[in-house]
Amino acid sequence: MGFKIVRPFQTGVELRGTLNDCIRLNLNLRCASQVLFSLKSFPCNSPEELYHTLFQIQWENIFSKDGYFCVSSNVDNPTINNTLFANVKVKDAIVDRFREQTTVRPDSGPELQQTVIHLFWKEEAAEIFIDTTAETLAKHGYRKIPGHAPMMESLAAATLLATQWDRKSVFINPMCGSSTLAIEAAMLATNRRPGLYRNNYGFMHVTGYDESYYNTEKTKLKDQIKSVPELRIIATDINPDAINISKINAGAAGVADMIEFNVCDFRETLIPQEQMGVVYLNPEYGERLGEETELEKTYSEIGDFLKKQCKGNMGYIFTGNLNLAKKIGLKAKRKIEFYNGKIDCRLLEYELYAGTKRTDERPSSPNAS
Repeated sequence: MGFKIVRPFQTGVELRGTLNDCIRLNLNLRCASQVLFSLKSFPCNSPEELYHTLFQIQWENIFSKDGYFCVSSNVDNPTINNTLFANVKVKDAIVDRFREQTTVRPDSGPELQQTVIHLFWKEEAAEIFIDTTAETLAKHGYRKIPGHAPMMESLAAATLLATQWDRKSVFINPMCGSSTLAIEAAMLATNRRPGLYRNNYGFMHVTGYDESYYNTEKTKLKDQIKSVPELRIIATDINPDAINISKINAGAAGVADMIEFNVCDFRETLIPQEQMGVVYLNPEYGERLGEETELEKTYSEIGDFLKKQCKGNMGYIFTGNLNLAKKIGLKAKRKIEFYNGKIDCRLLEYELYAGTKRTDERPSSPNAS
């Protein structure tokens, strides 16, 4: 998007930009959760210091006294043993400032509907932001029915970007569930951005919001969609309900006609032989839906399926259970770390050779050493 990264860190990146830049980011980003616009960084050692500093900010110029706001936070400070207490101090400072300057206070509550103020406070360093996103970007807005234990849309997009898929060759998603991966693949291939499916953001409730700029950027999203007529995306699941849900979600995303849906066991998934591409499975990993011992056989069968039926393709398995991953019986070329909520996961990449690749030389005779 043309932005220069000022600072990367574990959970995000820092950029330099305007509130209008935040509009572009919110409409286009596939893998982010929030776009935070920094108002002030300051040293802070107590709730009292927090309140005093935030009271000085001209909140009456940031959003309307007739509006609504909520406070979110990420706090790690020895003077705070309950994050909600820090949120209350932020809210009190804002409300008291409005009362002093306008005699009227805006409504507040927990819903991420309008203006959202975010506090980051770690040890002695604090920073206050406008959360220009409000409701998280991790939800891309098309998933009308989530299905069982679905992968978050932003996580699905991030894992796809980590693969070697060229967005032109075939993409095959056995065990598709509610088809988040297949839908995100179709969105990537056709350059559909998540902003197409959403109409409310935190930036819309900030004083000076440039609606004409937003409308222009929204129109660009529609104009940049491209057609990829030769692309094949195949999604299968043994559960008919999962396929029905998938079709509804794909329809909401506008990509239903791009995905071939079939009800079948993963081992019966059609693997085209005329074109090589990517086979991507996201099996259960025992954390929420099944016990680990019950899944050992499944993982072993997935390995056999990749090895015997998917030769010539790149194989990917996303799992949060590395013990089960050992049952696949294939050596991963890459292991890429992700977090699914708090679950430490891996995207495992397998090069599924069409022929035989010898990785060692056997002795020429039984007595050779």
